[in-house]
Parts: sequence; structure tokens; C-alpha cells
Amino acid sequence: MQRRTLGQLEVSAVGLGCGTMTPFYGEPDRAAGIATIRRAREIGVDLIDTADGYGRGRNEELIGEAVREHRGDYVIASKFGNLGLLGDPRFADGRPEYVREACEKSLGRLKTDVVDLYYIHRVDPTVPIEDTIGAMSELVREGKVRSLGICEAGAATIRRAHAVHPLAAVQIEYSLWTRDVESEILPLCEALGIGFVAYSPLGRGLLTGSVTTADAFGASDVRRNMPRFQGDNLRRNLLLVEELKAHAQAENCTPAQLALAWLLAQKPFVVPIPGTSHARRLEENAAATALSLSADTAEVVARVFAPGAAAGLRYPENHLARLGI
Repeated sequence: MQRRTLGQLEVSAVGLGCGTMTPFYGEPDRAAGIATIRRAREIGVDLIDTADGYGRGRNEELIGEAVREHRGDYVIASKFGNLGLLGDPRFADGRPEYVREACEKSLGRLKTDVVDLYYIHRVDPTVPIEDTIGAMSELVREGKVRSLGICEAGAATIRRAHAVHPLAAVQIEYSLWTRDVESEILPLCEALGIGFVAYSPLGRGLLTGSVTTADAFGASDVRRNMPRFQGDNLRRNLLLVEELKAHAQAENCTPAQLALAWLLAQKPFVVPIPGTSHARRLEENAAATALSLSADTAEVVARVFAPGAAAGLRYPENHLARLGI
């Protein structure tokens, strides 16, 4: 497994997003999730990504159980402050007192003494980011957190946060069909020496080629409310996926592997964290690090999935309006 750096952290070039191991896109198999996390260690995938809001704490508990015998072999990243995932009508909480409270609870659920990478999950517009990051930096000094990160933040906020305490990572959605970060955020990360963690690098499953209709989504699947998976938007986006499938066949790989290999080739500090509860999919995703795409394929795929090619917003408009603060 290739290695990359996020600030001072060295991690596998492809990580494992664990959010879907508790209800998100449906009802996952807990045992399969634990087995997948343990399989990750065996194949060299050590970056494990979670959040206190995933499953309202149950996701962290699952990870704590899965890694307990080999904690030192994993780089655990967790997040706090996304109150929408906790059923709270407020969008985010970045108050210093909440930072500490959230971290202590995460440490307990993860059954660990330290979180390797701790993110503010959503920026709280009512609290200066300097105050939030200042409280997070105290956790670093106390040895409860090793490195800091920020999610879905705008360039100005990233700069201000980094000035308070060096950030190891910025985490924002990035994939072939979500390329917003390329114009400003990636160059900023490169200039400041911050790693970039790409969540939903497989387009919430669409870029795997396995999604053909929204009718297959369960009643609790959040994709039912996402514009890109609805009506004409989904039909148009599936045409893009057909192009991806054709090029993947030419490269003798799966569509998911092609999508991940393309991301990995963009910048050496980009680390995708595709989510899965299945060891077979984990192995498929990890194998993308060994791919070397032909220049023709990389160029054509980038052109097909040019910025703005995807139909529909990546989140409902009221949610999207609160991101990139």
C-alpha cells in the first residue's frame, strides 16, 4: 500500500470511510463492518474515518470494538460539531466548551486515549473559528488529539484556522462529479502544506456503476433527498457513468478503481476515503493505488466529468448554503 502524508501524519494512500457502517444509506451489517475494519489492517489501509454524528455515536463504538486489539496499527480520524446528524435543529456547534465535551465522549466510545486526527465537522457561523481551533489545540497539548482538521470550510476560514494551529487535513467532498475544490481549496492546501481528504470519492456509490435507479434505495437512505439522485438529474448522471464504465473496461479495472486512480493522480497530498461495509469492496478500492492510468484515459475522463458536468446540486440547497463558510 502506498503512503501519503496529512501534515505530520503518515497514512495509507486510500483510507476507509466508516460512516455507512451504521445507518446512512440503509441498514448495514454490524459484523461485516467490524470485519472490514479488521481486514483493512491486513492489507495496509490504516486511515479509519468516523464522526460522533454517524449513527449518533454508534459508529465510533463500532470502531472502538473493531480496533481494540490492534489500536496502534490504525490512524483514527473523527469529527465533531455537525449537530444535524445528532438530531439537533442547530446546524453546528464550535463553542470551546463543546469541543472538549465532544472529544471526551468520542474518546470513551472509541475506547482510546487519543484521536489521531480530530476535525470540526461543520463550521459554526456563530463562533469565531479561532476560538474553536484554539480549544482543539488545547486537546493536542494535553495529548488527547494528535492532529487537527477542518471539514467543508472556505479558503478564508481555512487560512484563519491554520494560523491558530497548523492543520493536518481539510476534508471536503471531492470526486469526478464534484470538483469544486480544484480552483481554490487544493492550491491553498498545497501552499500551506495541508493534506486533503476526499470524502464521497465514489459519488455516494454512483461512480461504482452499481446505482441504476433511485427505486432501489431504502426508505432511510439519505440519497433519496439528494438532488443528483432524483428524476432527470439521475438519468443524466447515469449517462456519465456509462462513459466511465467504458474507459474502465479499456484500463482493465472497475469504474470505482478508475475514479479513485484519477483522484490519486491529481495531487500527492490527496487521500480518498471511500466508504464501505464490505471487505471485498475495500480490497477493490485499495487496489486502485497500484493503477497507472494512460494519459489518454485520464484526459478523456476529466473532460467527460468536467466541473459542472454533474446534474443537480450535491446537497439540498438549504444545506449547501451553509457550507464553505
